[in-house]
Amino acid sequence: MSSDPEPPALSFRDVADLLSVDESRLRYWAQTGLCGPSVRREGRQFFNFCDLVQVKSAKELTDRGVPVQRVQKALAALRKSMPTLDRPLERLRVCSDGDRIAVLDDTVAFEPLTGQIIMQFDLLPLSSDAARVLGLPAPAPAAAGESAYGCFMSGVAAEDNTDDAAAERFYLRALDLDPHLAAAHTNLGNILHRRGHRGEARTRYEQALLLDPDQSEARFNLANLLDELGEIDLALAEYRRVVSRAPDFADAHFNLALTLERAARRVEARVHYARYLELDRDDNEWVQAAREAVERLS
Repeated sequence: MSSDPEPPALSFRDVADLLSVDESRLRYWAQTGLCGPSVRREGRQFFNFCDLVQVKSAKELTDRGVPVQRVQKALAALRKSMPTLDRPLERLRVCSDGDRIAVLDDTVAFEPLTGQIIMQFDLLPLSSDAARVLGLPAPAPAAAGESAYGCFMSGVAAEDNTDDAAAERFYLRALDLDPHLAAAHTNLGNILHRRGHRGEARTRYEQALLLDPDQSEARFNLANLLDELGEIDLALAEYRRVVSRAPDFADAHFNLALTLERAARRVEARVHYARYLELDRDDNEWVQAAREAVERLS
């Protein structure tokens, strides 16, 4: 007897690429309970189709300036319709006035709470004017003021401009507004690490992982730090957790292989150098180093 195939599920990175959402923003939404993955397999979190619809809805509504509190109300309504919502993701559009939510595809608009059809139309172009087509009031612009996510992204921009002092202020402010924003702890750890404050950086990485155990970036950076501190066994354990939860994380395979080689675990090291070469197809110094290591360890 054959069993039904397991439904497809996507990682944070997959969803970020599919829906053109920053992965940090996606993780922030998951951390705050706005929307996120509902599937767990072998200790990892994945998004199913219904989760994707919620993320798509959150993106479209926030891009239109709907306040987060209203987005939460809209998504709560949408979740109730999920058992019957089977339309292809790429055809769905969502709009809301904060109290009501309407789901659109190429031929129909309906209310998810009741399933009632609002309007039928023939290949009506779906655009940012969807609210007007449905007769819904245009959403009010987002209220002026700070938000945790806004501060976080300002910190990212400051880091991109090599202004660590400004980035640190933004990340600390983001955590004032939302103490559960794991990615801000990770980025603060990176700044502290660059300054040579290893103890403080370690504390930030560990705090990020307490809030989000699936955050590969924090775990990878913690492993690098532990390696620098000479805590090789702990570093190896963290690298292994990274490649177990994020098997396509190329740099984690390289650093794991490097640490294994230094620990005289040649066979394991060669395996991870080889995996790195499968993932990184560029012609760079790290690829060349991995090729030489594979030959050296053969």
